Amino acid sequence: MPESTPSDTALPETALPGRRGQAARNDVVILDAARDVFLLDPKAPVSAVAERAGVGISALYRRYPSKELLLCRLCHDGLRRFISEAEVSVEEPDAWTALTGFLGRVVDADVHSLTTHLAGTFTPTREMGLDAQRANELAAGLVARAHESGRLRRDAVTEDVGMILECCAAIRVDDPVRTSELRQRYLALLLEGLAAGDGPDLPGPPPRPGEMNGRWRQS
Repeated sequence: MPESTPSDTALPETALPGRRGQAARNDVVILDAARDVFLLDPKAPVSAVAERAGVGISALYRRYPSKELLLCRLCHDGLRRFISEAEVSVEEPDAWTALTGFLGRVVDADVHSLTTHLAGTFTPTREMGLDAQRANELAAGLVARAHESGRLRRDAVTEDVGMILECCAAIRVDDPVRTSELRQRYLALLLEGLAAGDGPDLPGPPPRPGEMNGRWRQS
């Protein structure tokens, strides 16, 4: 990867002038379109992305020579967003606020819709694997802090966090604003279940580490 020049660091990528700026703007449009298209139908052709983005198929292929690379970029961006939000929460002094705020922001970012829809449609890269490990370490740290504070129920585990996020991602209606409202409503209900209290233990064994990883293998 080329090193950043002073102009790269001084300006957002989409504010760059000339061809570089246009290419960056095209990339944003392509990724937004790809997210919309593939969340509706992971088997959709790349031409559907180009049509939705309003760019020529050649412009899309210059950025992403294959559909697999495009899918990989989408999911890796989501993983990086997860990491970014977790790193913000690490700085929050209140352990419960750190965990719940993190979950709320990740639900708003709709990261796990990509996981549930696109797992198994491409081969994850080694870099994605390393970032996934980092994401899990950060989530585990937030869970551990919440346990230490006494606010998190004792039988909750790190893997429960991912499953809660996927539950919220499954909520989708035609109106994006309403989708967000409903997701936050049910996240609030789920968080009530995560909070320490006098209720009975959770039924069944918790998710095992790596139990859901098999779905990333291409069929």
